[in-house]
Amino acid sequence: MIFKSLCRHAEIGANSYLLETAKARIVLDAGMHPKHEGAEAIPHFEMLEEGSIDSAIITHSHLDHVGTLPVLLESQPQARVFLSEETADLALALLHNSVNVMQSKRIELGIAEYPLFEHRELDELKKCFERRAIERPFDLDPQGSIRATFHDAGHILGSVGVTLEAEGKRIMYTGDVNFEDASLQKGARFPEEPVDALIVETTRGNHERRPDYTRASEEDAFAAAIERVLARKGSVLIPVFAIGKTQEVLAMLHRFKRQHLIPKKTPVYIGGLSTKMTHIFDNFSDVSRRQLPGFDFLTDMVLETGARKNRGPIPFISGCIYALSSGMMTEKTVSNNFARQGVLENKRHGLFFVGYADPASPGGRIRCALPGEDVLLDPAYPPVPLHCEMRVFDFSGHSTREAIADYIVKVRPKKTFLVHGDAPALAWFEQEIRRRLPDTEIIVPLPGDTHVI
Repeated sequence: MIFKSLCRHAEIGANSYLLETAKARIVLDAGMHPKHEGAEAIPHFEMLEEGSIDSAIITHSHLDHVGTLPVLLESQPQARVFLSEETADLALALLHNSVNVMQSKRIELGIAEYPLFEHRELDELKKCFERRAIERPFDLDPQGSIRATFHDAGHILGSVGVTLEAEGKRIMYTGDVNFEDASLQKGARFPEEPVDALIVETTRGNHERRPDYTRASEEDAFAAAIERVLARKGSVLIPVFAIGKTQEVLAMLHRFKRQHLIPKKTPVYIGGLSTKMTHIFDNFSDVSRRQLPGFDFLTDMVLETGARKNRGPIPFISGCIYALSSGMMTEKTVSNNFARQGVLENKRHGLFFVGYADPASPGGRIRCALPGEDVLLDPAYPPVPLHCEMRVFDFSGHSTREAIADYIVKVRPKKTFLVHGDAPALAWFEQEIRRRLPDTEIIVPLPGDTHVI
């Protein structure tokens, strides 16, 4: 059995891997790199001969795992795509939005190859989807030579890790995983039997959580910070990703209001893609393994969605909570515009981060800035001084490095492939696993490298 990284860059982004047996070839994920454009954002699909793939597995619906699936299928039209029911719906909505983004970038940045695919191609794409439930084994190739089982990964709605069995070997690919319960998403349930190979994410390998952290205390601190801003007649801007983080924040805000930690009638605004994704979350409220079973955000909460007919653009007024994309406050997004047009420079307001922001992104620059320092949010406009209250809260959808290391020790892989992490994160895991499992072969796969399992 052969494992090959199709990633274009050995870091987070554009995740894609090839697993090849004597009888089958399977691609694991087909992501788009969020920090690169054009061909540089696409995995090395040219390493795959046309028409050579039996199937692809998509572990979840974030862009860095599903964003180039239509590109893969252009040269692999015969391939079946296996994914969870929830991921199928979320991924289609995300990919349609990606077409719109690429069309804009074609004009703004002059990227001639954009869009990489069109809306009509996505209507055909869903015909390739093979939707599968967790913990129910299925075949990945017509001969039945390679067997797969999905397991709840606890990362976002529909996210899975997958066990693959072929040629007497057992391989586990985690995708993105979170073993802890969150406000909405329950923690991962992964098998703990020994495996021959483990392909494991390392996102938080360079981040040590403070010893006194608890999810409950972090949520309480978040509620208290929001209440302080509202008490001084300010508004709260929470930059969020449309899939997963928006809904986690809404679940927290629902509890805060119900328990009178913040005023019950405080308007909460979401908008655009977040609204569409929240509709999909609500569609699975009764059937998914999650907290708040049966709870529908768009019917059981009073939300100002910014998408109702005749409402127009989202207004910025005091005394409100705005959970707006993008989570990294990328230029031209709603969260960036709000920060630039009033939030950042006003000491009454609050800007609270609840997830990851790349240090080079506008959100990352804000997080590194000192009070009163000018921050460049968009090169087309002057920098804006940071006067608002800025806080960073730890509600990551990725497991801590310690929890992932503990899982690696439980399954005692003969080979451990460390993926989806920057250099310091990979280094921490390599050192930690070598210390705790000295007999395990540790591999950091470089793009194009081939490894025998």
